Order: sequence, then structure tokens, then C-alpha cells
Amino acid sequence: MQSSAPFARIGTRGSPLALAQARLVRKLLSEAHGVPEDDIAIQVISTGGDRSQASNASLIEIGGKGLFTKEIDEAMLAGVVDIGVHSSKDVATSLPEGIALAAFLEREDVRDAFMSVRVQSLDHLPKNAKFGTSSIRRAAQVLRQRPDLEIVPFRGNVGTRLQKLLDGVADATMLAVAGLNRLGEGHRATALLDPEIFMPAPAQGAIGIAVRPDDTRIADLVAVLDHAPTHTAISAERAMLAVLDGSCRTPVGALSRLEGGTLTLKGQILSLDGKTAFDSAATGTDPLALGKQVGDDLIAQAGTEWLAQWAAT
Repeated sequence: MQSSAPFARIGTRGSPLALAQARLVRKLLSEAHGVPEDDIAIQVISTGGDRSQASNASLIEIGGKGLFTKEIDEAMLAGVVDIGVHSSKDVATSLPEGIALAAFLEREDVRDAFMSVRVQSLDHLPKNAKFGTSSIRRAAQVLRQRPDLEIVPFRGNVGTRLQKLLDGVADATMLAVAGLNRLGEGHRATALLDPEIFMPAPAQGAIGIAVRPDDTRIADLVAVLDHAPTHTAISAERAMLAVLDGSCRTPVGALSRLEGGTLTLKGQILSLDGKTAFDSAATGTDPLALGKQVGDDLIAQAGTEWLAQWAAT
């Protein structure tokens, strides 16, 4: 007999990918705690990021990554839902008071996929072809390799973006491999990009689970889902981003590898046009210290004048 009150309530965006991620968390909670999946509610919450999709504007232009989580955070703080399930790369570096990222599922493939219905790779695109993206990081990385390409705005869920390619809005785009895999669409990737050249967004490929830390019952339920190596890597990448967020709005990439207890973190910042890039790497065991070290080094390399130039763009 199903209880009158849900065992837990998950808040999520309504996109196919967001729902797939929320259902995965529900399944894992069900298995971990021996409760029927139907006893764990999933509530779709419309976010500002979702409502802005039709505008095709970049997230920087309309307020940043927190647009995909703000309303879910508010619902948690109001007690409407207990858990927020997010693509970790969409979570703002600074969380609202009373909200914490408590757990991360094991990270999926961190790479970006090149997507086209016309050519097989970035190198095969004709001169002055249109590349669709609203990510300043992806745009800068593409322009670094192919400065001739025209960047055109390109937002929407996976299905929408694939349809835009078919409609000729752009000749190619990039999507996260992790999202494609979670939707069972990994076969649609035209080519997988080298993460050393096309460095992923910080926290890309990881599902983050947010809770109210003062709700100890829910925090304890979620804790068993945490994948410690992923948590370590994401903590370092977000710590690096926290340093950079306060200084610039330039494109940022991060790549971390954990071997044994030792973490190697690589970071990169680029100019919006891709002409300039600064790279840093460090190895250690404290993810927060490592992230700060790499972030500080990137700022030191770039210099305040260069950062101010692109922050004002």
C-alpha cells in the first residue's frame, strides 16, 4: 500500500534530459532504500533558463547558469520539493543560503561531441560555414581552431538542436556526450572531440543532487548515492570556477583526472574570439586548494587588464 505522503520529492526541469536524470536518481534512491519508485515524486519546475530558450541568447547575456536552477532552489527552500537534480555544469558557483550540493552520481563521459548532418568533422566544414552554439566556451574553442567560421545562436534541448541542423540553421554544433548517452542518443555524435583541445565546461558530465542541509533525513538518503571520485573532481573544478567567476566572464574549461588519491586539474580561459588562451595545471590531494591554485594561476597569467577587456565585452 502506497503511503499518503511521498518518501521524497524531486524537483527538476522538464526537458527530456532533465527528466531522464531525475528518473535515474529516483531509481537509485528506490534501490538504495527499498521503496517503490512510485513513492518518490518527480515535480517538473519551469526555470528562467527554460523560458529563455526561444530567445537564442547566450546565458551570459541573460543572467548566467543559475537561470536553470533558481526556481528549483526556491521550491526546495519553500518546502515544495526535497531534492534538486541538476546537470552540475548548470549550477551556479555560489549557491543560495540553505542549499547545498550534497552528492554527485558517477560521472559520465566528459567530452563534447561534434554534430553535423553535412560533414564528418570540424576540419571538413567549408570556409565561413555556420557553427551553432550559445556557449561562449564552445564558440571560443571552435574559433581557436577555425577562425573563419560564423558563430550563430543555437539553444534548445537535444531534439531541438538536431532539428535545427536538419533545417540548415547551422552546419554543425557541439553537444555534451554525457547528455546524448543519457538519452540513448550517443550514436548521433558525428565525432568525439579531444578534451585536451576542446576542454569541457567545469563539472560537465556529472549529475548533481542538491538538498537543504538542515533536512537531515533527506541529506542522509541522498548521501548513499554520492560517488566519491566524482565529488572530488567536481569540487576542484567548481573551486577553480569560484576564483574565476569573481574576476572575469571569459570562456572557461576544466579537465580533471583522479588516479589513486592524486588529482590532476587542468584549467583554461580563452578570449571570446578564441585568439588568446591561458592554460594551467596542478596536481595534489586537496581538491579545494587545487582548484584555487589553478584559478589563481590563470588570473596571474592573463593579468587584470586582459580580464577587464573581455569582462566588458
